[in-house]
Amino acid sequence: MSLFLKALPLMAFRTRPSLVFLCRVSNTIPLSLSRTRTVFSVSASTPPSTQPTPSASETLTSNAKPPLALSESLEWVNRTAICGELSLNDVGKRVQLCGWVALHRVHGGLTFLNLRDHTGIVQVTTLPDEFPDAHSAINDLRLEYVVAIDGVVRSRPNESINKKMKTGFIEVAANRVQVLNSVNSKLPFLVTTADDAKDSLKEEIRLRYRCLDLRRQQMNFNILLRHKVVKLIRRYLEDVHGFVEIETPILSRSTPEGARDYLVPSRIQPGTFYALPQSPQLFKQMLMVAGFDKYYQIARCFRDEDLRADRQPEFTQLDMEMAFTPLEDILILNEELIRKVSDIFSGSSFRVFSDSLESGGVIKVLCVPSGTKKYSNSALKKGDIYNEALKSGAKGLPFLKVLDDGNIEGISALVSSMDPTTRENLLKRCSARSSDLILFAVGHHASVNKTLDRLRVYVAHDLGLIDHGRHSILWITDFPMFEWNDPEQRLEALHHPFTAPNPEDMNDLASARALAYDMVFNGVEIGGGSLRIYKRDIQQKVLEIVGISMEQAEAKFGYLLEALDMGAPPHGGIAYGLDRLVMLLAGANSIRDVIAFPKTTTAQCALTRSPSEVDPQQLKDLSITT
Repeated sequence: MSLFLKALPLMAFRTRPSLVFLCRVSNTIPLSLSRTRTVFSVSASTPPSTQPTPSASETLTSNAKPPLALSESLEWVNRTAICGELSLNDVGKRVQLCGWVALHRVHGGLTFLNLRDHTGIVQVTTLPDEFPDAHSAINDLRLEYVVAIDGVVRSRPNESINKKMKTGFIEVAANRVQVLNSVNSKLPFLVTTADDAKDSLKEEIRLRYRCLDLRRQQMNFNILLRHKVVKLIRRYLEDVHGFVEIETPILSRSTPEGARDYLVPSRIQPGTFYALPQSPQLFKQMLMVAGFDKYYQIARCFRDEDLRADRQPEFTQLDMEMAFTPLEDILILNEELIRKVSDIFSGSSFRVFSDSLESGGVIKVLCVPSGTKKYSNSALKKGDIYNEALKSGAKGLPFLKVLDDGNIEGISALVSSMDPTTRENLLKRCSARSSDLILFAVGHHASVNKTLDRLRVYVAHDLGLIDHGRHSILWITDFPMFEWNDPEQRLEALHHPFTAPNPEDMNDLASARALAYDMVFNGVEIGGGSLRIYKRDIQQKVLEIVGISMEQAEAKFGYLLEALDMGAPPHGGIAYGLDRLVMLLAGANSIRDVIAFPKTTTAQCALTRSPSEVDPQQLKDLSITT
């Protein structure tokens, strides 16, 4: 560095080039009162008389390469209005709009275009006699060009009014058209018409060109809806209930929470790893110990698990924790959906049922109103509804049909196994009537519930029983504390090992009920939580039941156990899947439609092409060999 540069004060060195640059611009283009900001590049086509003189700092490098030739300038245009908010109240006003060309057409000697920005669409027309340059410029535009339009708002002729558009009563007559950026490659799909196309876009194309996909009206609505939901959550929790938002670490240690962790190697501590959080569970409990009465966080979480329509490797959840809050103050509603009828078939001659009951299994049914009119015997034995049962893990689909005369038909072995009393009890318990269909699930509790849950949702959609305009919410409670892990031959926590047991079941923790609760919105779980264990001896006992020794507990959760010995208050909380909640509110089929930049079902980002290989030196710095 030259002595001249070393002598410059640091702040002055950073500001003077900007002043010099502004002078260069002013020498090239006369300054005006316009709010347009322009940065010009020197190009080979610039006349010698207009090329600026290099500043002192630019002459220090003698072998500098000449700048690349650029044909256009960069401009930051000040708009005075936005497309979707113009109305009859603005008629007569001169406005400057910016946006994308959504539609372009010629009609009756006039050229029209629809201009789109983040608020909506407005029609722009031309006046070829009064403003021929604007008319000519609009004729040359193509879809998705980025333009600035200067013009006057006017009422549309009566025959041109479009009541389907929010701005359908007005249009903008263009005085001046400025192309801010053109489209120089073929568009993979048409943004404006994509939502109405008969053949839906392939998701891999949408994710690959996500920036275009997010311009679509439906995607714009979804993302803005997500913003509004988060805004409402913050205002409600903070302003009404006094919650405090506290951020918890992203780089932490691995804990057993049901899914595989994403690990981050440490360069500073070779051979050690951070884990990305599956949830802020332990940190929020320690915040309760610290005395923060009501905590919440819009938390980013990470789980390395198999993906589906409502799962992503990185997701967002609303995380909450409250001290001194009894269960009754958290829960609003309890509801049961499936009737249990195991006791009816005790001693049944139908081996599928009797064998299941003898081995500790259960039998549950789903009664489908007028189901016999929809599903034939063939469909129930090998059709779509049968395949849905198989997808849930069931080995078959026993069924009975209630005939008009009150008799039943179905699986012959099942029908013959039922005497008149059993049949009458079954129909009464199911509230089954003529033409109803009764579907059975048999086996272990978990597998039976999974089968009937899948069938219930499938049938409801198939029969059009779901009112998509309603929002139905309920709580599910009284979960067991533990479930049996057959491959590992041990008990494991159904939710997580920090859930408090029901005080009535303290004498037998292994079979205890949990003080846990899940919220279900329109048949989909959107959140779950529990009251927490806040005494160390009970926490250690629960960890012991799931196979975590005292030594392992100290190594994995020592900091939490220590905190519980320092005056932990009774507390509980809940976490909501924000992505899933917004998906339901938006009526979308996948959480990928409410996340700006999601991963594919193979946990890849089609846009950035990640995960990707990295430079070998980066791996070497992390002490990783391949």
